[in-house]
Amino acid sequence: MDQDYERRLLRQINHQNVPEACSPVTVKSGDRFIPTRAGSNWSINFHYANENCWSPNQNQRAKDASTDTGKDAVAYAALLRNELLGAGIETMPDPHTDDRRHTILMQDTHSLFRVTRLCDLSVDDDSVTSVCWNERGSLVAVGTHKGFVQIWDAAGGRKLTSLEGHSARIGALAWNGEQLSSGSRDRVILQRDVRTPPPVERRLQGHRQEVCGLKWSPDHQHLASGGNDNKLLVWNNSSLLPVQQYSDHLAAVKAIAWSPHQHGLLASGGGTADRCLRFWNTLTGQALQSSDTGSQVCNLAWSKHANELVSTHGYSQNQILVWKYPSLTQVAKLTGHSYRVLYLAVSPDGEAIVTGAGDETLRFWNVFSKTRCTKESKSVLNLFTRIR
Repeated sequence: MDQDYERRLLRQINHQNVPEACSPVTVKSGDRFIPTRAGSNWSINFHYANENCWSPNQNQRAKDASTDTGKDAVAYAALLRNELLGAGIETMPDPHTDDRRHTILMQDTHSLFRVTRLCDLSVDDDSVTSVCWNERGSLVAVGTHKGFVQIWDAAGGRKLTSLEGHSARIGALAWNGEQLSSGSRDRVILQRDVRTPPPVERRLQGHRQEVCGLKWSPDHQHLASGGNDNKLLVWNNSSLLPVQQYSDHLAAVKAIAWSPHQHGLLASGGGTADRCLRFWNTLTGQALQSSDTGSQVCNLAWSKHANELVSTHGYSQNQILVWKYPSLTQVAKLTGHSYRVLYLAVSPDGEAIVTGAGDETLRFWNVFSKTRCTKESKSVLNLFTRIR
């Protein structure tokens, strides 16, 4: 490369204040929720957010961790070549810094992670479009672009079965005990008991466009589904038609989360044209609070230990927000991703989250604490305290 051109390019990158390792090398096409994965290269960063420093007026942009350009880059590129990632998460705050708002953990990542190749669908000219662990963590379901659902024994590294039934890609999966629900671009939700060969199948049809979000309630009685038709539907175990339909969102509904603290409380988030967090009392069918987040809502997850939830966002701010419920006070704003934060998972202990974005980075954050108060709020905004 010409040295003068290289210097101009580096000046441009520095001027834009965009970390070079986190900037997509090329512009990749893809739809709103499942980007094109070809030619991608993942890197990893670790972040620690101290709750004592969380304030909307004090947050600052997290610095990018230095990443190993050798083995780690190769390992995480594997995820985008349709291989699945297995990793152990550890809380590792840096004790040598005064600013603990978004402390980046600079430890040796090789000691934290074990990366295992579970499957490679490229040999079948297919690709992974969704992944979901079962509740015991022994099985992982893999949805594919061609409409198949594969069930894998992660510990044994072997495929147990491959389920047909969908005619288009599968963008959403949700386990309910031994039953697995899958939502597809063909607008159908299939619910199957994976123990029976061939599996007993329930076919749920209610969305007019692609099903892009699925979540079962903690009591295993209701399934919430979101679609590109801007609808949020609630299903029970006995009917083939939705028992509730919510139409307040103005864009696709991918982000869905049931509260583990208040029975029947459902949260949902809308896409770019909507940007709102909305809360629903599914016991009465009543709409509760809503909040305009300012960005596309991609994912939602409740804390297991406190009445708080985390949301991840896309255009235009690509941030991660932590909210207190029911006041909807924003208690943390985490930045670092430079593109849509399309993927979110919570660690088994409920304290850490991992986020994946279109900037081809995986970032690990400590956002929830087991020691926080788990008592329900007695605020007048909490309508659930009045119906019990």
